[in-house]
Amino acid sequence: MPWILKLILRLFRPAGILLCLVLTACAESGEDHLTWLSGATMGTGYSVKIVDLPARIDPEVLDRDIARLLEEINGLMSTYQADSELSRFNRNKRTDWVSVSTEIVKVLEEAQSISRLSKGAFDVTVGPLVNLWGFGPGSYTNEIPSRREMEAEKERVGFKQLQVRHSPPAVRKKRGDIYVDLSAIAKGYGVDRIAELLEAQGIYHYLVDIGGEERIQGHGPEGAPWRIAIERPVAGERRVQRILELDSGAVATSGNYRNYFEQDGKRYSHTLDPRTGWPITHKLASVTVVDATAMRADALATALFVLGPEEGLQLAEQEQIPALFIIKMSGRFRERATRSFTKIRSWDLREKESF
Repeated sequence: MPWILKLILRLFRPAGILLCLVLTACAESGEDHLTWLSGATMGTGYSVKIVDLPARIDPEVLDRDIARLLEEINGLMSTYQADSELSRFNRNKRTDWVSVSTEIVKVLEEAQSISRLSKGAFDVTVGPLVNLWGFGPGSYTNEIPSRREMEAEKERVGFKQLQVRHSPPAVRKKRGDIYVDLSAIAKGYGVDRIAELLEAQGIYHYLVDIGGEERIQGHGPEGAPWRIAIERPVAGERRVQRILELDSGAVATSGNYRNYFEQDGKRYSHTLDPRTGWPITHKLASVTVVDATAMRADALATALFVLGPEEGLQLAEQEQIPALFIIKMSGRFRERATRSFTKIRSWDLREKESF
């Protein structure tokens, strides 16, 4: 099957509907030897594509192992599951050290690192503000909070109010009502864990995707590099802006063109600036980051998106982060890329017809 058709099938499936609901798993053609597994997780879907799956590995068993792994991660990090480890920590009002899993510590250590790098533009304690704006679990208000409500919730936000200890693994709040939300980094972590599971079984040619966060290794079908689509950030449409060609690494995109509400003709994005408590208002439509791990790419994409087209690009250049910024200006999209991003082979499809 031609690679561009596979791209269309992957990118333009209806939202919330997976092409392989169960394990249809299957070599798409005798030449490609492509195994495709997929399912639902983290409020979205996952997809795992493997080239030349070793004959000793039963794809049905591998599919169950992946599903079980993702269930475990949800059981640790979901704010939508009342019995998850993170939900229990959020309900705990103690301000002394609370023992947590090594997995939670690993994700929080990376999150805190990105928070320091971005000077608070990325902040996993932003949850109270996310909930206040109606973008959190079970809260769909589509109303602008009052200034008094905003100021009250901002007191509970600030990554410096959270301490993380590696050994023994534990976390401490400086305020008992701190609320941690890992939604901007947990999908990337899940992608990395699946990649680790695959490589532990001797699988080295794969593409793993959870909700658009992806990790790639080796070659794709027909021995070609994997080709990753960057979506054009247009609400209500599914178009490709650019295609990347990679043989390793991870890709994550953050944008404001899917989850938002409008009031009095103004759009309010689900992406909040933790430093102000307000949805971002700049003209940046999306940021795509390429990194070694999906967890870091996931968090960096959010941080750079919050920072905006000027400050975000400056930080990305300073840190040599491969990043593509898509900015909406006068009804058109303008690309700005870091020098390290321009070294990645890619194709610009902006002038092409939509599929």
